[in-house]
Amino acid sequence: MTADLRAELAANLDQAEWSWLLPHVERDVVVVVTPALDLLDVGVAIASDHVLLVQRWISEGLIQKPDPAQVSNWNQNPNISFLALIVQPYVLVQPGMD
Repeated sequence: MTADLRAELAANLDQAEWSWLLPHVERDVVVVVTPALDLLDVGVAIASDHVLLVQRWISEGLIQKPDPAQVSNWNQNPNISFLALIVQPYVLVQPGMD
């Protein structure tokens, strides 16, 4: 099942521009994933309800909601691109993946 889920999520992995992400930030559904983690691994963990693993990443600051400084920086650099993955209801992103 995990391999199928990973393949399904991989098919939805894409580049996103800041302007596309802004409405999702306003809805508070964007989760920033550190480049130290694989975006697909995080997506699989969230979609599979691996609560302990996700909680560990949150506690270690490896995944988090964007803070006001990040949002301000992205507003000032609207050409920044992100690697993005939708895992309902969240939009997982890694910034600066040009």
